[in-house]
Amino acid sequence: MEKLKGIVKTKANRIALFVMYDIMALVISTFLSLWVRFDFGNIPEMYIDGSIAFIVLDVVIMLFIFMIGRLYISSWRYASVTELIEVISSVTIFEFVTFVYKNTFMLAVMPRSFYIIQFFLMVALIGGSRFSYRVLRFLAIKLDKGENKVNTMIIGAGEAGRLLVTEIHSNNSGFPNRICCFIDDNKQIKGTYLKGVPIVGGRKDIVEAVDKFGIEEIIIAIPSADKSEIAKIVDECQKTKANIKILPALSSMVNGNLMNKVKELSYEDFLGRDQIVTNLDEIINTIEDKVVMVTGGGGSIGSELCRQIAKCSPKQLIIFDIYENNAYDIQQELLRDYRNLNLEVIIGSVRDYDRVDKVFEKYKPELVFHAAAHKHVPLMEVSPNEAIKNNCLGTLNVVKLCDKHKTKKMVLISTDKAVRPTNVMGASKRICEMIIQAYDKKSTNTDYVAVRFGNVLGSNGSVIPLFLKQIENGGPVTVTHRKITRFFMTIPEAVSLILQASTYAEGGEIFVLDMGKPVRIYDLAEKLIRYKGYEPDVDIKIEITGLRPGEKLYEETLMDEEGMKSTPNKLIHIGKPIRMNYEKFMNDLDDLIKASYKNNDDIKDMVAKIVPTYTVDKGDRKVDE
Repeated sequence: MEKLKGIVKTKANRIALFVMYDIMALVISTFLSLWVRFDFGNIPEMYIDGSIAFIVLDVVIMLFIFMIGRLYISSWRYASVTELIEVISSVTIFEFVTFVYKNTFMLAVMPRSFYIIQFFLMVALIGGSRFSYRVLRFLAIKLDKGENKVNTMIIGAGEAGRLLVTEIHSNNSGFPNRICCFIDDNKQIKGTYLKGVPIVGGRKDIVEAVDKFGIEEIIIAIPSADKSEIAKIVDECQKTKANIKILPALSSMVNGNLMNKVKELSYEDFLGRDQIVTNLDEIINTIEDKVVMVTGGGGSIGSELCRQIAKCSPKQLIIFDIYENNAYDIQQELLRDYRNLNLEVIIGSVRDYDRVDKVFEKYKPELVFHAAAHKHVPLMEVSPNEAIKNNCLGTLNVVKLCDKHKTKKMVLISTDKAVRPTNVMGASKRICEMIIQAYDKKSTNTDYVAVRFGNVLGSNGSVIPLFLKQIENGGPVTVTHRKITRFFMTIPEAVSLILQASTYAEGGEIFVLDMGKPVRIYDLAEKLIRYKGYEPDVDIKIEITGLRPGEKLYEETLMDEEGMKSTPNKLIHIGKPIRMNYEKFMNDLDDLIKASYKNNDDIKDMVAKIVPTYTVDKGDRKVDE
């Protein structure tokens, strides 16, 4: 209450000061206008007497008009063109009213030029008092040479950049930034000034401007730009040693100060991927009020599937995973975030047919997402039989049980490594896709589909967490080959597209996610090193280690013989099924699984007979071949 009284008192004092100043301004402008009108000489006595006689009435009229014109309640700390128009409008009305009443009633007839001169004087005096705070503040900022100020460059001289510099110049909380220059690709505004700050050039001038102005921090303020455009700008910024920050999309800046929305650059910002858009209504219609089961639900992809499924109000969500720690973590998270979620978390292996059968029998899942799999390429090269047991047998068990218990739809989470595989993990996932297509032909109960995509950022075993850890430890950052490339997508993006693909599923399709352009891993390592403030091969060494067993230089997403079919979402495509002898395939698969449990040394050769495009890695490649 005391604080409120203080605020009211302060506001009343401010209004009182403005009122007294405006009365003085009116008196001064009245007699100064007469003096100017009569060429700075003697003023006729009749005009002086008339002005004195009606000065009180003029004051009352002025205060009334200024109050209506909001000149006493506007925030002059942020005065701009809008406030200047308010001043001009109010003074214009005042001059018109006084001219009419004095001349109409012949009370104090003044020369007509008097009103014109008084208008300009009052605008100067009244406006000057309102804008003086901003002027003094601007001069203080310009003259401030404080050691704690951070020399800052803003990239983007549009509305967001203008708002940022206005806020930094106006905010009493004292942001430590000193805005030294703008960068903008619009050539027409190069050499001009925005809020007193020079616009020195386009993105090609970033490095030169950083050196010239001693820039320590760069703020990218182009919230409307797509991710690919941002990535190009970041590439230029990373040629400097300045700290890079970014202003997010305007949609996230509804409330609060813009500077508080500026965030540190994240590695997603320089990968150049645009935001993925899915049809949430279609996804909700597929999942809402359904019993949904996710195998491998504790893994990086599986857990994100559970998060996004939980948002769609399923009738029940069943998480099936063999690793209890991961399963426990996602269980606690979902119970905390979705208190009304009907959740069951079950520990078990997809290899165990009877265990999975009991789960299907009890819960009767209508929609199954099969994410359980061994995915680590080099480890599976060393233990290929385990890849067959877990990936192939596990998928076969789930596929059979979906048919047996009349599950409406099953979605297999596959990988781009299934395309012309050079490793047993990718080949095993290709066999999983073939299982899906084979059972879709014979089942009348279930629609089987697969969704294939590349690497996901931040997943278990992903290259980015590995590189960041290596940088944190002082290096070296290990890259297997200077020319190696990979596709990348964030986990939430990949999962949203998996859910979207499931809405298009009619049975037998292999959905292929558009992963964008491939990223060269060596370039990614350099960017991550600079992202952490180091210089590649100076502060942190990049070491070429040679391709690992089963690893290839580039990944593909679609086999040539599959063809391509579009869907309503331009980022999701459908590969046509490959023709095969399903009876022979199932017999060969049965032999393969039996051999895996005998830990057969020739298991890779058996896989190659089932997957003709699989090239068995002999492990005889040289470093950077």
